[in-house]
Amino acid sequence: MKHILVTGGTGFIGSHTVLELLNQNYRVTAIDNLSNSKLEPLKRVEKISGKRAQFRKIDLLDIKALDDLFASTNFDSVIHFAGLKAVGESVEHPLRYYKNNISGTVNLCEVMSKAGVKNIVFSSSATVYGDPEISPIIEESPLQAVNPYGRTKLTIEYILQELYHADDAWNVSLLRYFNPVGAHESGEIGEDPNGIPNNLMPYITQVAIGKLQELSIFGGDYPTHDGTAIRDYIHVCDLADGHIKALENLDNNPGVAIYNLGTGKGSSVLDVVKAFEKANKLKIPYNITTRREGDAAICYANVTKANNNLNWKTNRNLENMCRDAWNWQQKNPDGYP
Repeated sequence: MKHILVTGGTGFIGSHTVLELLNQNYRVTAIDNLSNSKLEPLKRVEKISGKRAQFRKIDLLDIKALDDLFASTNFDSVIHFAGLKAVGESVEHPLRYYKNNISGTVNLCEVMSKAGVKNIVFSSSATVYGDPEISPIIEESPLQAVNPYGRTKLTIEYILQELYHADDAWNVSLLRYFNPVGAHESGEIGEDPNGIPNNLMPYITQVAIGKLQELSIFGGDYPTHDGTAIRDYIHVCDLADGHIKALENLDNNPGVAIYNLGTGKGSSVLDVVKAFEKANKLKIPYNITTRREGDAAICYANVTKANNNLNWKTNRNLENMCRDAWNWQQKNPDGYP
């Protein structure tokens, strides 16, 4: 039974991926510094799956703790989620983002190399494409990250690729995913942002539950069918499955591989609002305000490469995403305790 280390394993995408790993009979150790997440998701993962992931509270900036972990445990591969992730915050505190995300990853890779663990799946982001001129976006599209968060993701991609070029024993999968939303169908685990959400779906669900008065839509004058920005929304459980497929593919296709993970379909902000209203039979009050600086008009993925090379495709549509997100919010009106 293969043993997988998941960094950032208590986060939104990390916890769903830990669940899928356990469901597919992997041994899992999750680490997290719990700076923007809680331990509760892993307790609920155990409740859903009937299996337990080991947990260690470790910060990737603590290289001694990492050394001790790898010295005491034999891992086969690493799935690397850990990192700060708010675009706006990264603009306000760029040094914090560069230190945490990049230095933490360098520490992780140094310890992995020392331990002879050279398989890694990295949680990258469509932010590496910046404001794309053309959608759907292919993996070969120009890379032009426009904020510190996106630049940390792109820098880490370069680090991992250069690691492989220096030592071809490394196997690296770089997953550029688009807009993860939804929750596990049980409603036990889901997205639990701190403060006012930065992302659309938890903003909608918090309006629906009454925590926020109305949804602010940033920009109603984009060159799209309804004037609101278009994104590629992917169900978090489909995304978790993509990580398992990428992990399996490391054995079959060694080297460096880059994949977009999305649905391949674009939905506008108002499309999502209407889908949420239809799926859950309620109304979402909203107000259209000015655009946010740096927001692209249209951004969605070409996922042909992941479909073909990973034998992966999404199985859940926008209605599923809206229904599952609302189910999570209703069962957990204040998020995790």
